[in-house]
Amino acid sequence: MNSVTLSRTIDASPTDVRESMNRLDQFMRASGFDEVLSDGETVCVANDMGFSTIELTLELVDRPEADLAYEQRDGIFEEMRTAYTVTPAPNGSEVMARTEFALDVAIIGDVLDSTIIKRQRRKELTAQFDWLEEVGLNR
Repeated sequence: MNSVTLSRTIDASPTDVRESMNRLDQFMRASGFDEVLSDGETVCVANDMGFSTIELTLELVDRPEADLAYEQRDGIFEEMRTAYTVTPAPNGSEVMARTEFALDVAIIGDVLDSTIIKRQRRKELTAQFDWLEEVGLNR
């Protein structure tokens, strides 16, 4: 299983950060997905990666250790799950995101594919953290 983990201190209270993350459409769009459609506990996202379009159907799941968590129900991964945790920090909140994934089929080659996916996922998580900072500053 491959993984990508990012964390950042956000200048906002944990409550404010969690409320922002729960604005799911906006939070997911902030990652730069080309399409985001949500319907209750299901979120469909699509992203053009140049050589192909990745489409995923995600389902929100309850994980006691996470403030927000979802798993892929349909898409290119054999398995994919992401969890976000928010904890108090001296200057606001520490937000950590961890995505774990296993590829179902190789698009280019297993190693190259995982490298591309990791790079893309870091970019997406960084964009979400940027959005959380922007939202926190506007409160």
